[in-house]
Amino acid sequence: MMRSLYSGVAGLRTHQTKMDVIGNNISNVNTTAYKASSIVFSELMSQTTQRASGPNAATGTGGVNARQIGLGVKSGAININITGQGSTQSTGNPFDVMINGDNFFVVNNGQENFFTRDGSFYVDGAGNLAMTSTGYNVMGWQVDETTGNIKKDTVSALRIMSAANLTYPPEATTKGYMSGILDKHDTDVTSANGKVVNMKFYDSLGYSYTAKFVFKQSDDVNEYSLELQKILDSTGKEVDLIDPGTKEKIDIATLFGAASEQTKTGKVTFDSKNYKWDNTGKLFRGTSTVPVADITQMYNNGVLKDLDEEIELDPTATPPVKATVQQQLDEIAKAYGYGGSTDEFMNLIYNAPNDAADLTNPDKVDKITVADMLANLSKTPAGSADGAGVNTTLPTYLNPVDGEATSFETAGRQFTGITVKFDGDTGYLSSVDAQTTNFASTLNLSKLGGQFSNISVDFSKVTLFDNKGTSTVGATNGDLEGLGTGRRLGDMIGVSIQQNGMIYASYDNGMTKLLGQIATASFANASGLEKKGDNLYSSTLNSGEFDGIGDDITANGGYMSTGQLEMSNVDLSSEFTEMITTQRGFQANSRIITVSDTMLEELTNLKR
Repeated sequence: MMRSLYSGVAGLRTHQTKMDVIGNNISNVNTTAYKASSIVFSELMSQTTQRASGPNAATGTGGVNARQIGLGVKSGAININITGQGSTQSTGNPFDVMINGDNFFVVNNGQENFFTRDGSFYVDGAGNLAMTSTGYNVMGWQVDETTGNIKKDTVSALRIMSAANLTYPPEATTKGYMSGILDKHDTDVTSANGKVVNMKFYDSLGYSYTAKFVFKQSDDVNEYSLELQKILDSTGKEVDLIDPGTKEKIDIATLFGAASEQTKTGKVTFDSKNYKWDNTGKLFRGTSTVPVADITQMYNNGVLKDLDEEIELDPTATPPVKATVQQQLDEIAKAYGYGGSTDEFMNLIYNAPNDAADLTNPDKVDKITVADMLANLSKTPAGSADGAGVNTTLPTYLNPVDGEATSFETAGRQFTGITVKFDGDTGYLSSVDAQTTNFASTLNLSKLGGQFSNISVDFSKVTLFDNKGTSTVGATNGDLEGLGTGRRLGDMIGVSIQQNGMIYASYDNGMTKLLGQIATASFANASGLEKKGDNLYSSTLNSGEFDGIGDDITANGGYMSTGQLEMSNVDLSSEFTEMITTQRGFQANSRIITVSDTMLEELTNLKR
């Protein structure tokens, strides 16, 4: 009788334990990544009142089973449904990460590693990725600085917001290309100023510049010159080209291509209605007695002075009338109909006679540019007694003293750059800078200093097609695959976590950078992990040990989802059903005690 009483007590205790498990499950129904537990019962030891006996062949009697009376129930095991995937909860937070699969995040409190399915992370004050609830550091693999790839070694804290990661370093442009249509009927292409094409580039410090190129057509409509006209900084100001070693000015012509000539016939006419020359090399505008240009002062015996140098054209005036060399060259070009195209005018080629005696013999001529003419006019004439005046032995087209309009024919133009030729039948390139296979040329910017890199410019995508008189040719920094573009300094504008746990930062200069990879742990028997509270687990002898390195989550077919969290895998319908059966079991066991107590009461009542 006492055995049944204690069996009932054991049943009450065991069902109470089961109710504790159910209650804990229900209380954690909204706990992130909580794994539901379940309990199984096992019977207690049984009291054997008679052992089993075997059959007796001699007497012909059969065997007898053992007679055992059970002594109650106990908790056999409490299992965790640790492999059951919880539902998805969308949060929109890029640092909330959900594991799809059987792996675990690895976190560390500074002394030991723990494991969790709770992917609610944030970036702490030190820039480390950490658990929101505990502040424990999320562990992972770092980036090998040599290769830029993930180095899978012992896991360490992922410091994604370090000072080095907040910015992306600048880089000099090393490649560029031109593409589009160059229409031979485009008025920009056929004009004296040509078709301007701008290419943006960067130096190694991240400063941006613009290289201004110009396409100009020759008499052959399939042949064009391409010149580097100027380099502008990010404010639109022309860059002073200075050699960092000698501190001397660099001629822009040395940065792209080489000196060459282009066939381009034309006629230049002097505007005698608005300008006039005297026989000393001074140019006047209208009826003014103050010259706007003085060739002899612009040169030092044939060598042009600095374009920014100011010259007094009329020192007797108050204040003195001054003009820079460049302003005087502009006035001369304007007088000959090339206003706004001074460089074009200076590079026009004329078939000049060798000397005054050959003026009537067109076969005895030298190719000479307008710039060379001006240089010669500024020289002291040979045989001059007083060393004054200009060289009047040269043709007088630059010095008409009779007031009549004077003109001359040009045979071509001199330029510094490259020659671009097209196949007139196909419209595709046939040669660039005399190269018939490699349609590229180099912009030699390294001459400007160590912060600049030479840029290889590819022209293979430029075509000579009919586009109704409109050219679409343009230049882009970087090659056709987007390499060598160069960049400015970039500030971090976002962080993203990929499905394999790799963490990338994005920057406002268009670049991305790999910051690290979240490592995961897998166990042969994940149910053997021991709960440590705060959604954490630790390894045990039965779960298997963590090797300190971890696994790539994709190795087991799993993946990570960002902006989502794993919800509890508690099934309320199942829990309430279990709660009903537990309640009934508890009630039944309480009846065992009640009935046993009544029987004991009857026993004590035998003696009145």
